[in-house]
Amino acid sequence: MQTSEGNVTLEVFDDTMPITAGNFLKLVGEGYYDGLHFHRVIKGFMIQGGCSNSSDPNSPRCGTGGPGYTIQDEHPANAQFTNDVGTLSMANTGRPNSGGSQFFINTNHNRFLDWWDHSTASAHPVFAKVVDGMDVIKAIENTSTGMQDRPIKPIQIISMKQI
Repeated sequence: MQTSEGNVTLEVFDDTMPITAGNFLKLVGEGYYDGLHFHRVIKGFMIQGGCSNSSDPNSPRCGTGGPGYTIQDEHPANAQFTNDVGTLSMANTGRPNSGGSQFFINTNHNRFLDWWDHSTASAHPVFAKVVDGMDVIKAIENTSTGMQDRPIKPIQIISMKQI
């Protein structure tokens, strides 16, 4: 993932999370994420991207878009990956089967978001992790934000490529 802040290398768990990871890789292959912006940054929590309305980082619709479809929630017993620092999870609206293209990168161990942790209604399956470039993620996390946790200086996903 090439961003305006630097490059990040991801390991995608396509063997153990075929629905979520497969959807992410399909969108990467289509160039869906190219040119979008991280639209939500909360220090000590996460950074979020993948909204189809974020090509314009100042759009009031940032955070509301997706690919035009949703995917089934994926919670396999053999893939209980916790929402630890540097992991990617599927964002959703809080309702079952409402994820699509938006994802977030955890900058804290957010175990309360684990799908098997029933202390909250949130259930976000981890489908990838950062293997190189956590310095870039930390730089994004530490950017100044304004209303709706939106970065004041836009941070773009220039491109994503599968290698």
